[in-house]
Amino acid sequence: MSLSTPLPAPPDPAAPPSDRALVVIPTYNEAENIAVVLTEVLAQPGDFSVLIVDDASPDGTAAVVRDVQARFPGRVHLIERSGKLGLGSAYVTGFRFALEHDFAYVCEMDADHSHDPADLPRLLAPVRAGEADLAIGSRYVDGVRVMNWPIGRLVLSYGASIYTRTITGLPVFDATAGFKCFHRRVLAAIDLDRVKSNGYSFQIEMNYRAWRAGFRLQEVPIVFTERTEGQSKMSKAIVREAAWKVWELRLRSLLGRL
Repeated sequence: MSLSTPLPAPPDPAAPPSDRALVVIPTYNEAENIAVVLTEVLAQPGDFSVLIVDDASPDGTAAVVRDVQARFPGRVHLIERSGKLGLGSAYVTGFRFALEHDFAYVCEMDADHSHDPADLPRLLAPVRAGEADLAIGSRYVDGVRVMNWPIGRLVLSYGASIYTRTITGLPVFDATAGFKCFHRRVLAAIDLDRVKSNGYSFQIEMNYRAWRAGFRLQEVPIVFTERTEGQSKMSKAIVREAAWKVWELRLRSLLGRL
């Protein structure tokens, strides 16, 4: 794993907490999308920086990111990993980076422009204001807001959230949403070494662990638009992992081993 500079300075333990926000974006073969996404994220109000965690994309995604770094000194960071190691581990890598470098707020979003960067300030606002510890960009709260998905994909996604709520009691309408903003205290309280999910079940697991730890979750309605460039990473294996993970989380909770 390699880390592209520049880096923020390590935090001074005696200094007050920062008010900076970091957006973590995992990438694999997103060269067609990433420059536009980065430029739009950095244009938003709220003092956002970005960390790209790239899994050795053969299409040159990391090279595109380095080009953007040169235009936004100090605001774009890049971690290049040795291979395709998975979505969940990419986010955990990003969370550790954020905690080590004193970011107060940590956001997740996709690299394919299905999440609108203009919604980032709306996700950050309730966390920064102390109204929530985790804000979730929700496709399903107060209605369905999904563009350009086939009906089968929509039913699968919506049904997964119903399934998750029924088994775990998690009070979230969009349990698999990947557009979020955490307060750093949530990530500091969760034992990231124990988070092993790697597909969409990662989103369920992080929500569940935060909720069970007593943190406040708030859903913020967003519009999700299916990618127009590149290929979706959805697979049957990802669906199976999520289906089993829900039961595992519930059982671990009942046994006091979460």
